[in-house]
Amino acid sequence: MEKEQLLSMGFSEELAAQALSATGSESAAKAVDWILNNKPPSVPPSPDSPSPPPFQPNLHRFFPSPSKQLIHHHDAVPLSNSKRPKLEDNTSNTITIANQKPIPHEPLSDRMRPRTLDDVVGQDHLLSSNSLLRSAVIRHRLPSLLFWGPPGTGKTSIARAILNSFPSSNPNSYRFVSLSAVTCGVKDVRDAVDEARRSKNKDRRRTVLFVDEVHRFNKAQQDSFLPIIEDGSIVFIGATTENPSFHLITPLLSRCTVLVLNPLKPEHLARLLRRAADDSRIGLTASIGMRPVHVEDDVLGFISANCDGDARVALNALEIAATTAAAAAARNNAAAAAATAVVTLGLEDAREALQCKHLAYDKAGEEHYNLISALHKSMRGNDANAAVYWLARMLEGGEQPLYIARRLIRFASEDVGLADPSALNQAVACYQACHFLGMPECDVILAQCVAYLAMAPKSIVVYRAIGAAKKAVKESVGQNEGVPLHLRNAPTKLMTEIGYGKGYIYTPDDPTSVQSFLPSSLEGHKFLDWPNAADR
Repeated sequence: MEKEQLLSMGFSEELAAQALSATGSESAAKAVDWILNNKPPSVPPSPDSPSPPPFQPNLHRFFPSPSKQLIHHHDAVPLSNSKRPKLEDNTSNTITIANQKPIPHEPLSDRMRPRTLDDVVGQDHLLSSNSLLRSAVIRHRLPSLLFWGPPGTGKTSIARAILNSFPSSNPNSYRFVSLSAVTCGVKDVRDAVDEARRSKNKDRRRTVLFVDEVHRFNKAQQDSFLPIIEDGSIVFIGATTENPSFHLITPLLSRCTVLVLNPLKPEHLARLLRRAADDSRIGLTASIGMRPVHVEDDVLGFISANCDGDARVALNALEIAATTAAAAAARNNAAAAAATAVVTLGLEDAREALQCKHLAYDKAGEEHYNLISALHKSMRGNDANAAVYWLARMLEGGEQPLYIARRLIRFASEDVGLADPSALNQAVACYQACHFLGMPECDVILAQCVAYLAMAPKSIVVYRAIGAAKKAVKESVGQNEGVPLHLRNAPTKLMTEIGYGKGYIYTPDDPTSVQSFLPSSLEGHKFLDWPNAADR
């Protein structure tokens, strides 16, 4: 069969047999390669005859193309001008959009950052005409600042926008340097400070050093900022999502003005999303290859209401929804793949982009204490409904059930106390059951205990009594006063002889007897305000 194929190509029978013998008769292709590379000797050409141009044989002359995807080209061309055949993309899952513009690498939330303070949406309490920030920009005198707020509320954006908001008369008097406490250390800070001092001495330009996630720095790293803030080498602007009182050293706080940023309201988020949807240059259209996009108001409202005031989450969700809608439209309709086709963003696309709503909960930060405080106060206020809700928030946020159970034991004595002594038994049993079962089975046990404590009668007399007694121990003149002799233990004969235990009346033998059990300086002092706690 191989020999017949070689003969059909025009080779002689003798040459075909010789080629097949040399290649082991494996295939006609190998035989052709052998023939082309091992031509039989021929009569030498005349010296006067011109030499033929270099020629690269092409096997496609002899074999039909195995795929119609190969682009046709000339059979024989000089080697220097030959081109590789191009393969057509035959992947069924790939959707080609004609004339689609390249999609930027930056996410929509980064592209839509406000350039000046006038572009910032929300945080009106910080950006009003008489605010500290506006006054600092007008006076061209920035103080060191610390922005504290939840993620996505504009801490980094406001810091960058401040420098672009200075009057045009002197727009370049500050230079901006940004660091992240997550990725840098003291050396990076030192290098930035050295450059800031050189810039100040050479160009008379001050440096704004912005440190994101500044709470990630340890005490020694935070200490390194103190001298350079003090001598004016830099204007320090820090951003943190954690309570500065817990995570930043007091000397650093005393050198900065703390500005609190609030979660953005749904109407603020809707304005940001509409701005991104309408921006044809760097907005939502850039995320899908500069194709026109139509977004309904109910889509923006849905995203705005489900992002917990986080602009970054909202913008990223909008971008994901638009990308999903564009891909779905192109799959379902070939005409929709055209670059001029309008992408319509629907409510289902928004729901798909927000499949799992994130829960704001940090097991070691401020939100941890906020939620346990809400649970405690709801039970104290006899609102079992709210108490169960806050319990669910903590459990869904990942809180350990034994931590909650320990807090319930405390509550049973602090807030219920003597009004229902069995509440303590309920709380201890809850802790033991949580220890035996663990999550997720112990959630109903916690809910039962929370509901019981919320509906139980309340009394804080024990809580106030121990507080008053501790205060008396710390502040009274008799805090180190000795125990009265009649109350002292007398295990030895000597102690009995010197008066230990003398005059003590054994109450079970004489229930009506009256004797004092307090030091003389506290005689008649009442700590526990309870009917059966009268002095004897």
